[in-house]
Amino acid sequence: MLKIQAQSKIPTDYGIFTVYAFSENEEDWSPHLVWVAENTDFVGTVNVRFHSECITGEVFHSKKCECGQQLDAAMKYMSENGGVIIYLRQEGRNIGIINKLRAYELQEKGLDTVEVNLKLGLPADARNFDIAIEILIMMEITNINLLTNNPDKIRSIENSGIIFNSRIPLEIDSNEVNESYLAKKKKYFGHLLENI
Repeated sequence: MLKIQAQSKIPTDYGIFTVYAFSENEEDWSPHLVWVAENTDFVGTVNVRFHSECITGEVFHSKKCECGQQLDAAMKYMSENGGVIIYLRQEGRNIGIINKLRAYELQEKGLDTVEVNLKLGLPADARNFDIAIEILIMMEITNINLLTNNPDKIRSIENSGIIFNSRIPLEIDSNEVNESYLAKKKKYFGHLLENI
């Protein structure tokens, strides 16, 4: 059973957020984090982003993905419009940083982002958004706009009791390194990307 283990206000480059640590165990060093923008109105439709951890993109600014830029854009959007970012600790499509680096090594040999996971005996995408739904229910958020390009996140809301009001695109321009990665996301996973 998830519980709020701690909370604090954190000023950021994008504004002030209240951050909640959700986990089953108070000694969990990697809890899921919920970032709530200061001007969020919980009465009506709430802007929400499900964001999976990506240390390479968010912390070290890897050009292999657009995760860090998406998180920055989501924080800016929420600060300006109100909303909630549910930061899920499922690094590398939930295969972990070690397997993610192994996958990157295989990509250097010419395999794409899906082929490498399958070669390692892992799912193409092992992420699960049930925890995000559980957090929304715990926070009594029942009507949302979802910032996403990923149809799996939209499908995760079906049968949850949460009303999906609309999708807000969160498309980031490709660079010389990640264009084929984004194309694979569009072709294989059906991501809603108009500029690829």
